[in-house]
Amino acid sequence: MAAEVRVRYAPSPTGQPHIGNIRTALFNWLFARHHGGKFIVRIEDTDQTRLVNGAIEAILDGLRWLNIDWDEGPEVDGPHAPYVQSQRLEVYQGLTGQLIDQGNAYYCYCSREELERLRRARRPHPNPPPEGEGNLQWGNGCNCRRLGRAGAVGEPVGDDDRVVRFAMPQSGVTRVHDLIRGDVEWRNELQEDFVILKSDGFPTYHLAVVADDHLMEISHVMRAEEWLPSTPRHLQLFQAFGFEPPEFAHLPMITGPDRAKLSKRHGATAIGEYREQGYLPEALLNFMVLLGWSLDGSTEVVTLQQIIDNFTLDRITKSAAIFDQDKLMWMNGVYIRDLPADELARRMAEYIPRQLDADEQDYLCDIAPLVQERLKRLDESDDITAYFFGELPPDYDPATLVQKGMDTEGALTALQAALHELESRTTGDDFGHEKLEAMLGETGQRLELSRRQFFGLLRTAATGRAVSPPLFETMEVMGRERVLSRLRLAAEKLGAVG
Repeated sequence: MAAEVRVRYAPSPTGQPHIGNIRTALFNWLFARHHGGKFIVRIEDTDQTRLVNGAIEAILDGLRWLNIDWDEGPEVDGPHAPYVQSQRLEVYQGLTGQLIDQGNAYYCYCSREELERLRRARRPHPNPPPEGEGNLQWGNGCNCRRLGRAGAVGEPVGDDDRVVRFAMPQSGVTRVHDLIRGDVEWRNELQEDFVILKSDGFPTYHLAVVADDHLMEISHVMRAEEWLPSTPRHLQLFQAFGFEPPEFAHLPMITGPDRAKLSKRHGATAIGEYREQGYLPEALLNFMVLLGWSLDGSTEVVTLQQIIDNFTLDRITKSAAIFDQDKLMWMNGVYIRDLPADELARRMAEYIPRQLDADEQDYLCDIAPLVQERLKRLDESDDITAYFFGELPPDYDPATLVQKGMDTEGALTALQAALHELESRTTGDDFGHEKLEAMLGETGQRLELSRRQFFGLLRTAATGRAVSPPLFETMEVMGRERVLSRLRLAAEKLGAVG
């Protein structure tokens, strides 16, 4: 283990942050926090053609929402600033010149068509040369590799299209000991010479990531499994510069239930979508950490401190992790039920479109425990609480008041009896659910109605819905005047029907 653990999350601002790259950020952050090290955020924006406005802000907002803080990076600064690669071009261009001078890189003028022709010529041949006998026909490079700095023979495409390629060794193997996958190796002659500096003067990912990982003293590179094939390129760059490479750990792929790579067809993938849908950040964080890591193979709900205390690489699996939306929904419900009522109400208020005044916010604190068991996502907050607000419930069909085995006249009689009991035997300070249940239970018996019939009628009259939290707790929270006004309206509806 390095003297200080320094890990980085290096997203490209080419779109909204999604589950896969935020899972990478989370694992790096947990590893740093477990070892008392540093977590660095670095923006890799060298592909200027794919940048998306607002993407950097979305990335940082996603981290903040999940309470993933960073020790160095945008908005925090640090000893290796700037942490945005487009602001570090002189560094990469200087290092490119060093590689050219050393003979480890060369200018390439080949057109895309010529490069594709070379690839096709190499690809189908059944008898590649023995190891150690790589050449221009069978090796990794194009003809520009023979020409040094002067340029290509013939008619060049033009300086505007000139790039710099790294000259991969044409024999031998490149090896890495991956901290998750063990020993992996690649034959060098099967690796193409790759571009390190584009014609616009910007580095490619490969050069920039190696330069910055060294200059920012990154001790461990933890990244997605899909980057494993790039590792021989990066190791050869480290070697050419004379830099000590970091340790590598490639995280398992995330798939849908069909074992295909996670994509939009499996549901939402962007972190912002999960926030909009009302998932709790602590629930999503707990869920994401189980996409490749486990505490003991069976425990699913794990506190953040437990995760940090136990986050070691030997607990990360090699096999792909399955993203199960149903499991995430279940876990979100678990975390919702664990929230104190006032905290749940505060979070629910964010998903109610209109601004709640202070009295309504206090009222929501009383409502929250009633809906807490049924609430799966916070975006249900507006609908699940709508009938609590206002003097009248949302509009409903009067026919739904009439329960099975009843007729309109009987339902009206029952409502009038309930109104009489509530008006004559209760006050605003004496409207507790236990009293209401006992009193109205007796009323239903006198009317020779079952509890299902009488209470179902009262539920629909009070809420406008056939399903609600426990009826009498709901009535208690609504308050006497609101309940009476709603029962009177229901009686009017039935009277009009009759």
